Amino acid sequence: MRPLHPDNPKSCEVVPLILSPFEWTIAKRYMLPGRGEAVIALVASISIGVVMLSVAMLVIVMSVMNGFRAELIDKIVGLNGHAIIQAYGELENWEQVLEDARKTPGVTEASPLIEQPLLATFNGRVEAVLVRGNTPEDIAKLKANLVAGDLGTLKPGNENVAIGSRLATNLGARLGDTITVINPLGRATPFGTVPRQVGYTVTAIFEIGIYDYDQAFIVMPIPNAQTLLLTGDSIDKIEVKTTDAEKVDQILTPLARKLQGQAVVYDWKANNASLFEALQVERVAMFFALSIIVLVAAFNILSSLVMLVRSKTRDIAILRTMGATRKSLLKIFVTTGSVIGALGTAAGLALGFVVLFFRQPIVRAIEIVTGQNLWDPQIRFLTELPSRTDPFEILLICVMAMGLSFLATLYPAYRAASTDPVQVLRYE
Repeated sequence: MRPLHPDNPKSCEVVPLILSPFEWTIAKRYMLPGRGEAVIALVASISIGVVMLSVAMLVIVMSVMNGFRAELIDKIVGLNGHAIIQAYGELENWEQVLEDARKTPGVTEASPLIEQPLLATFNGRVEAVLVRGNTPEDIAKLKANLVAGDLGTLKPGNENVAIGSRLATNLGARLGDTITVINPLGRATPFGTVPRQVGYTVTAIFEIGIYDYDQAFIVMPIPNAQTLLLTGDSIDKIEVKTTDAEKVDQILTPLARKLQGQAVVYDWKANNASLFEALQVERVAMFFALSIIVLVAAFNILSSLVMLVRSKTRDIAILRTMGATRKSLLKIFVTTGSVIGALGTAAGLALGFVVLFFRQPIVRAIEIVTGQNLWDPQIRFLTELPSRTDPFEILLICVMAMGLSFLATLYPAYRAASTDPVQVLRYE
């Protein structure tokens, strides 16, 4: 559509959103300022840089926090299941409870479990441990986390155990060493209760990836755990897995009602509620804080376009006298600012993905330079910096960056379109 004369009332007719060759030519010229406009070029470059850094920071932070939450869920659920049925004392008729759990709609697996905090000692070192009695099927699942040894050696009657990698380090134990597990609830004697001490050979070492687990867990078959704890054939816990970890509370509600007064059902959300609530609050807070940087980038775009409009006032007046409409000028300057935002957003996405890909070497390099331990597993729970990108969040970040960039172009574009050629060219 040809530009209409500015004095023609019909000049306010709807103009196609796609730029005409004339408008695109002018927009490209304004996107690449000339030699005498170094300041404008510098401000525009800074605007692109700020948008790039803000988008990259949002992508990196949100991906790392999503990865942290997802890794924690995967590892916690992988070891403890989606829920634990915990008896108030001993679980009476645990075989029937196990069968009821397996028949519950939505439950994919259910297996008996023994878990008891005890003490372990080796060569004078003492550590608080968590002894777990698992079925052969659950023990076999640790194969993916096996660091050394053979899980096949963990059989009922054989006094062999698998221990976490951090626990092995803390005790100074290696494969083939015999550690002593101490149960304070020993046998009664005329001189009082004597703690039960049983020696176990370390035949496997595993690493879950969660520091608290790797420094405490000792895994053995259920019959061996029952012998150690002197509990006979009783079971106090049942581990349950469901089809959907996020809906585990809804799936197990009928079972929880049935077991009321006998046992309580704890899902992974309840067991780690404080941790995941803190992560969610921090995630929202970080997104809000980093979004302010995108807003700062939008103000940079606004300032660069205001400077451009002021420096191009005479050119704009000449364009108006040659027949350029107000809408054409609006489109030209909106396009100029939007392209700056688009370039910054694209560069930010690329930078963010590159940093995420090389995140672990970057962390190690910073640690070497600063001499500080940036990722202490004792504090961070996980042994490595995780990352998981959410496509919806990436889209939201892009839309926010582009939207703020677009809004920042409206005022300068309006000022350009409102230029009165008569006033500007009066003294030319």
